[in-house]
Amino acid sequence: MRIILLLVLALAALPLRAQVPDAEPLAVTLETHRSQIAKPSRQSIGPVIEALAAVGPEARPVLAAWADRRLGLLGDRFVLIGADGLADVVTGEAVEGEAKALRPNSGVRALIAGALVQFQLSDPDPARRAAALEAIARQAEPGHLDVLRNADAETDPALAARRDRLTRLLTIRFDPDSAARIAAIESFGTDTGADFQAVLNPLLATTRIAAAQLPAVANIAAELTPGDDISRADAYRLLVDEGLAPARLTDADQKAALAAHIADGRVGGIALARLSDPALRDAAYGALVEAGLVPPAASADDVDAALAAHRFADIHAEPDASVTDAARSALGAMEIREIAMQGADLALDALSLASIYFLAAIGLAITFGVMRVINMAHGEFIMMGAYTGYVTQTVIADRTLSLVVALPAAFAVTFLAGVVLYRLVIRHLAKRPLETLLATFGVSIALQQIAKNIFGTQARPLTAPAWLDGAVSFGEGISISTIRVAIFLLALMFLALFLFIMKRTRLGLQVRAVTQDPGMAASMGINPDRIAMLTFGLGSGIAGIAGVAIGLFAKVTSELGSDYIVQSFMTVVVGGVGNIWGTLAGAALIGGLQKGIEVLNPANTLAAQTYMILFIIIFIQFRPRGIMPQKGRAAEA
Repeated sequence: MRIILLLVLALAALPLRAQVPDAEPLAVTLETHRSQIAKPSRQSIGPVIEALAAVGPEARPVLAAWADRRLGLLGDRFVLIGADGLADVVTGEAVEGEAKALRPNSGVRALIAGALVQFQLSDPDPARRAAALEAIARQAEPGHLDVLRNADAETDPALAARRDRLTRLLTIRFDPDSAARIAAIESFGTDTGADFQAVLNPLLATTRIAAAQLPAVANIAAELTPGDDISRADAYRLLVDEGLAPARLTDADQKAALAAHIADGRVGGIALARLSDPALRDAAYGALVEAGLVPPAASADDVDAALAAHRFADIHAEPDASVTDAARSALGAMEIREIAMQGADLALDALSLASIYFLAAIGLAITFGVMRVINMAHGEFIMMGAYTGYVTQTVIADRTLSLVVALPAAFAVTFLAGVVLYRLVIRHLAKRPLETLLATFGVSIALQQIAKNIFGTQARPLTAPAWLDGAVSFGEGISISTIRVAIFLLALMFLALFLFIMKRTRLGLQVRAVTQDPGMAASMGINPDRIAMLTFGLGSGIAGIAGVAIGLFAKVTSELGSDYIVQSFMTVVVGGVGNIWGTLAGAALIGGLQKGIEVLNPANTLAAQTYMILFIIIFIQFRPRGIMPQKGRAAEA
């Protein structure tokens, strides 16, 4: 009997055991949502994708195949469609037949991509992890915050920093804890990134409302007073839009309504002949309203009463005031930093331009400041130096070597040109500044024409070496091209060289002696004519080196020098004739002034130059001898 009883119990248990499915969770999930997966809808497929993602890593190939349109149905069986044929999604076994590929639309594929990121963040391939972060950043959802926080530790430092930043950005957007959001905002410190700004700006977005009483829990950005903060017409229009007041009646609408209800020469009991009176028209319309023939409309008194009975305010979409305060503070600090960075960037641009003007004017400071010779051909010496650099590059292919050769070559060429100009023209016109100006102006035109005949009118390239490409950055948003940095250093080098020559060499001593008293210098055995020739050649040679430097970023044409001759003269005159430190100060003033005017009036270059010249004219009225005038007998010569 015991054996029979055990057999009966065992047989009775079989149906109960058969009711418990012995299938994998993935198979159960696919079977449960078969119809929705086969015909997905963007509005209802979200929970299905979440259910598949919750299965775990084994669902990843299915989701990836679905997104790539490689998931298909073979009868009632889900299969993966590959180059080698079909395979069962659960068992991986190869199957035979012709499957129907499932083709989700772009909206469904976007949801699938969002679900896949939790698997991609743990992928061994860094490229896949980076793609997952990019997908989250492009279309973030609240669920991604927990995915980022719960993902495996990132081993790649760059990806770890990127994931940490993305986690903090999503914390600001989606975390329900206000304290965590505020801490995330403050964690960015001095960051001015566009993604950070894009997260903060929606927190300060406002909606304008009107109500008899403002909501007690609302995060009010500002309460508005009709007539001051908001026009009365806009305030009443807001009341009408929210159904809190009837619309105003225009004259045209009133006349149309009255004309539509004329009966026996009367409207609302008032004769047509009397409707020229606005008050009677209002009374006639009121009678029609009482009769239910036209909708009610607000009068001027009704408008005043409605505006007085309601309050108006801009309400933040973000309900927590502490979060909006933190966002506002961060954006305010960011704006201050951006203004500071723009100022620093402008200062660097002005310093770069000042170094260019100083380099172009230092040779002129020698010839004009020391020798009192107005050399209008100084710009053409700059042009000759630039063309010397171009010719050197056509001979020597290596850019670095050609630049090293071009600098002394340009000095030699323009030094000799300056000596020749002095011997043939300048020395014969000594102490005749007007004739010197006219003669050198003629030489300037002749040199430009010679350059056109030799090199043509097209701009010639003067390419900088590769190590001068790019820019030097100073923090976020502040940078200056490497070429301009090199020119700045070159200007400092020539300043030091000039000071060394004038203060520490025999030539400098003789130049200072001839400058202060040529007659006394001659009686001491110094040849003033020879010193003047060497001084003129030195100034011309420095102009040639300036031409090579300027040609690295400016177009090399026969008119190159004319673009800098005016600024060079202004630099020398404003700084103080005959004073190298004054030339440096003048270059800083001219460069800073030009950049400042360009910022205020960037669209009109000619107007900017006009303003700069006007400023210089006014400046000279108060400081006719410049910022740092030369002292002693040399200043009186």
